[in-house]
Amino acid sequence: MSFGKRMQACREELGISQLALARQIGVSQSTIGNYEAGISFPKEDILLRLFDCLGTDPNTLFQDSFQGGGHVLSQSERRLFEQYRGLSPKGRETVRSVVDALCAYRDDLEVSRPQQESRLIPLYRSPAAAGYAAPVFGEDFDSIPVEDDVPQAAEFAVRIQGDSMSPYIPDGAVVYVNRDPLAPGDVGIFCVDGEMFCKQYYKDPVGIVYLFSLNRARSDADILLMPDGGRSLICMGRVMIHTLPLPGKV
Repeated sequence: MSFGKRMQACREELGISQLALARQIGVSQSTIGNYEAGISFPKEDILLRLFDCLGTDPNTLFQDSFQGGGHVLSQSERRLFEQYRGLSPKGRETVRSVVDALCAYRDDLEVSRPQQESRLIPLYRSPAAAGYAAPVFGEDFDSIPVEDDVPQAAEFAVRIQGDSMSPYIPDGAVVYVNRDPLAPGDVGIFCVDGEMFCKQYYKDPVGIVYLFSLNRARSDADILLMPDGGRSLICMGRVMIHTLPLPGKV
């Protein structure tokens, strides 16, 4: 027997009409009808009032399930209801007041959540390429929301140009970047001598920095930086893709 049918049986056994029960717990008669028909299910604060008015306990109405077996009633939930039943009328009223306040707070959060603006990050149109690109991060960007398809830790995004990072990062793809430190094999956005690149990073024990193209058919686009070679290197961030194997010669 479902929760609604048990509720109806308890109500009828006590000789209480739907209208009388509705008035006692503060809902409409049609709401009681919906509960008994299984169309809807009472919220926590209404459940507490329902147990009071019917003079019953959770086990009688639920018998291990909500809404015809949809959700199992845990032992801790049963214990809470049983503890509630053991309180004085004043104690029960205090519990109902607290539950009402918590439910109202929850409902307010649910209402306001869709209205909250997503966090925005810049999508640079030409700051990094799988080859050459704009020399600095400038004003040439769009703001994009951090939503389901964007990693939450992303701090900015760039649109890649060229094929030297294919097939992992194809020409025209958008990559998401954060400021995490680079480990060997990570892909990063780099400024080398004032030019921007997207490359795979490796630094050997003697301090030589290798910036590799993932597309080994474009190894001509690799960059080698000697420790005292006089060239400038700035890492702008780590591209948020899984770490890939380094070329076999390293």
